[in-house]
Formats: sequence, structure tokens, C-alpha cells
Amino acid sequence: MKYPAIQNYVHGSFVNPSTSKTLDVISPIDGTLLSTVPLSSAKDLDDAVKSAAAAFPAWSRTPIKERVQVFFRYKTLLEKHLKELAELCSEENGKTYGESVAEIEKCIELTEFATSLPQLVTGEVLEVSRGVECRTEHAPLGVVASIVPFNFPSMVPNWTLPNAIALGNCLIMKPSEKVPLSCGRLAELLKEAGLPDGVFNIVHGDVEIVEAICDHPGIEAVSFVGSTKVAKIVYQRATSNLKRCLALGGAKNHLMVLPDAIPGMTAQNVAASMSGCAGQRCMAASAMIGVGNVDAIIDKICDEARKIIPGENLGAVINKASQERIEGYITEAEKNGAKILVDGRNAKVKGKEGGTYVGPTVIDFVTPDMSVAKEEIFGPVISIMRTNTVDEALAIENANPYGNAASVFTQNGGMARYIIERASAGMIGVNVGVPVPREPFSFGGWNESKFGVGDITGKSSIEFWTKLKKSTIKWNAEAGVNWMS
Repeated sequence: MKYPAIQNYVHGSFVNPSTSKTLDVISPIDGTLLSTVPLSSAKDLDDAVKSAAAAFPAWSRTPIKERVQVFFRYKTLLEKHLKELAELCSEENGKTYGESVAEIEKCIELTEFATSLPQLVTGEVLEVSRGVECRTEHAPLGVVASIVPFNFPSMVPNWTLPNAIALGNCLIMKPSEKVPLSCGRLAELLKEAGLPDGVFNIVHGDVEIVEAICDHPGIEAVSFVGSTKVAKIVYQRATSNLKRCLALGGAKNHLMVLPDAIPGMTAQNVAASMSGCAGQRCMAASAMIGVGNVDAIIDKICDEARKIIPGENLGAVINKASQERIEGYITEAEKNGAKILVDGRNAKVKGKEGGTYVGPTVIDFVTPDMSVAKEEIFGPVISIMRTNTVDEALAIENANPYGNAASVFTQNGGMARYIIERASAGMIGVNVGVPVPREPFSFGGWNESKFGVGDITGKSSIEFWTKLKKSTIKWNAEAGVNWMS
């Protein structure tokens, strides 16, 4: 075992959980045993909630301009330790080193946004009647929790922790049991940056801890990122316990390719979108709709896909079960009449035979009723459907229950606007394969890709992590008595 057994992080220290149950943490790169992660109990969560609740009064009363000083220092530490954090991310998740570097760079950008919050939550003040003013202020909620997935061990935790904490809350993080190492290192950096003990806590575990977070009366709000199936359960359970909840689910992102698209640029973008992070991201392109004759572009997409080599510029998928599930989708599509143009099944990496890899896969002549056209595969696979018109393409996109992202590749500005207005997705790209907004613009989808109000990052996150306090103030006795009195 390369690393010591993982512990929970409560009140500024790593502590053993109350149970002895653990899971192995396996590197998808080569099958190496990295560590063990505890399956904590509801008691362990309660200990973390008590620590956070004890820290909340002092932290929430600390002026926000002082709170964000922690994140100026944290940003510097992320930059200083970028190589180490990226290597750890690759080791436990399986993505390439370059992809992990990009993930840590996004953490830095997210933290940079948090340092700007004092300028964004200044509130408002207005003299509403002679001698009477009304004022609004953003107040923190209290103890909040964030449940994060395996596909971005550092970035998704940083979707929530800088903003939630800078806004005055105390946060409990529940990492994925598949990738628990990065979160612990972030806790160490936050402490080094001067974050008071108890403001940030980590409780490891599986479904028992997720349920306990949804049920705990001391937790005011829950954010979740994961599959749609689980997002629905978390949202329903948390809100039934009168908590705020923002739960992000899965996706089936459609790229609409028109005949006038620039072939080389389109092919590069489509191939990168479907294979980046081994396709294990909710913004990956997993369905392409060719409108009219786009055969030449499809040929170039296949050429680009063949340049993507497992173990070189394509990382591993998270585990054996995921590998088998992805390959099962490909086999099923082939049996149902689709044509496999580039086949990523049975991928092996020399010297890393214990790793779990799926090569880039391009499937043509897919019909909308096939599983590969409807379901989230979460692997480096793109399914190509064909239509004669843009409206037919939009009908396919609109019929999909998810709504994270959609893109169009065209040189026609009017057609791009037509699709932007009609695509049923929260994030739209034009000649962009992965239309993730940059800060301060927020991240969040529509339909069954998101449950709850608002988005998880950017300016929109302020409303989720705070509540408005409204004050009406009159000092001027000469103002007299009116209905405002």
C-alpha cells in the first residue's frame, strides 16, 4: 500500500473513524493498491457537524474581507503544489498528467473567484422614505455539506469549498470513496493557509454517509454532483428534511455538425470532447448529430480518434466495472446494427496490464432508440446519428431527458443563433466541444441534469450559500410617523 490508511478530517486534524470497515483504493492506471478508505458511520458525521457548528459563530462573524485572505493564501499554495496535486489526481483517478494539471489550474481559477466575493456581496442600501433606509446583507447559512464524485478529485470539491466557506459557512465534504486522497491534501493546504479548525471537515464513506448528510438536522444545505439517479434521491431526501439542495446529475450532450463546419477544427474538437478525461465528465460529447452530408468530417473525426492512444494521451477509466459497462454499450450498439468506425474495446497498455482502459470509439449509423444514443456512457465513446435538417437534429436533442450541454459546429451565425434559442440545455457551445463557462459565469444544466435552483459555481452560487437579511432603519425622529413606522 503506497499511502497510509485514509482518515477523516475533523476540527483541523486527521482522526480515525468509529468503525473498522474500509474499502481498497485502487489506481486505475495499473491496478496498484494506493490506500484504504474508511466507511464512516453516522456518529462520525455527527462529530464533524459538532465541530463545524462550534466553529461557525466566530467564522461567520469574521468580516468577509478577512475570510477571503485565507483563499488568497490557498490559491498561492495550489500554485506552489500544482505538480504534486496533479500527480496525485492522476494516480487515483487515472486521467493523464496534462488533464490533471488543467484540473488544478481550474481549482486556482475557482479560488480566484472566491477572493472577489467581497465585491459581489456588498448588499444594497436605499432611502425608501424620508429618514428611513432599507438595507440587504448576505448572511451565511451555517453548517453545510458537499458530496462530490470521482471524476474530478480536486476540481469539483473546489466548485463548492472556496465560495461556501468564504461566504461564512462551515463545510463538511464527503469525497468519492474511489478517489479520497486529493481531498485530504486540500484540507492540509487550507490549514496551512490559515483556515480555522472546524471550518472545513471531511467524512469518508459510502451510501450511509450520504443518507446521514441528507438527514442530519444540523446541516442546512447540501450540494451533490453525480449520476442523475442518485441526484434525484439526494434532492428528494434532503429537501424532505427541509434543507436547501442543489444536486447535479448526468448528461447526454449532443454536438450538431452542419455541412459548412470547418472540417479540421470540428474533428479535433469532437475527438477531444468525447475522449478528454476518458469521457468521464458530464460535459463530454457523447452523441453527435450529422446534419446532411458530413461524411468528410466524420472521416476526419476517425483520423483524430486514432491519434488518441490509451496510456499515452488517453487515461484510464475508473475501474473494471466501468470498463466492462462501457464496452457492453459498444457491443450492444454493434449487435443492433450500428457501425463501429473506431473500436476501443480490449485496450491494453504495455507494462500497465492491471489498468482499466477503453480506447476512443466512434460509432456511426446510430438510431435515437439505441442505448448508446440515450444513456450516459461515461467513457471515450461518441455515437453518430444522422438527420436531413436542423429541426430534426433539434428534435433529437430536445427529446433527451438531460440538459447539461449542447453544441453546434457551423460557420452560419444565424443558424447558430437558431440552435442556441431552441436547444434544451443550460450550457451551449458554438464551435466549442466542451462549453464550460469560465468564472464568473456559472456552471449548471437543465432538465434531469440539475435538481434545485441556481448554479453551483460563479455568481449564481452566492444565492445558494447565503440567505438575505433585510434591515429597515430609522434614526431620524423628525421624519415623523407614516406607514413605514
